[in-house]
Amino acid sequence: MREFVSGLFHFILHIIMWIPCHPLRRIVCAIVMKKFGFKSAIFRNVDIRSPYRISIGQYTNINQLCVLDGRGGLTIGDFVDVAQETNIWTEQHDYNSPSYQAISAPVTINDYVWIASRATILPGVTIGRGAVVAAGAVVTKDVPPLAIVGGVPAK
Repeated sequence: MREFVSGLFHFILHIIMWIPCHPLRRIVCAIVMKKFGFKSAIFRNVDIRSPYRISIGQYTNINQLCVLDGRGGLTIGDFVDVAQETNIWTEQHDYNSPSYQAISAPVTINDYVWIASRATILPGVTIGRGAVVAAGAVVTKDVPPLAIVGGVPAK
């Protein structure tokens, strides 16, 4: 029953994120998220998983077709720009486990960060204040403040 309710909640949230009504998405995010800066913007078609474990600061933009995975805990600071089709994962499967067990770790994105299109942030990563993540980068390790990283894996 718990899985059904969780799936239903995710389905309803997915539909709301599709509706072209910015104020509605803001209100819903303020209700279901751990913290949501009301001056922030979440664009259409954002996939939000476990929103009650996600914190988003003020003046942050989350663009279309992004995945925000809050299962392991996700904190996004102020004045952050997350470009379209970016995936931020806080949980993944342990490929060394015989049972393919799920492992999770929180992701922290500090203030004034720009994450360009189609970047992927993996569990346990902290992105420092003012850093830039290039388009298509796969971030597997922490990014220091004011650094510019790109590539697979990001360097």
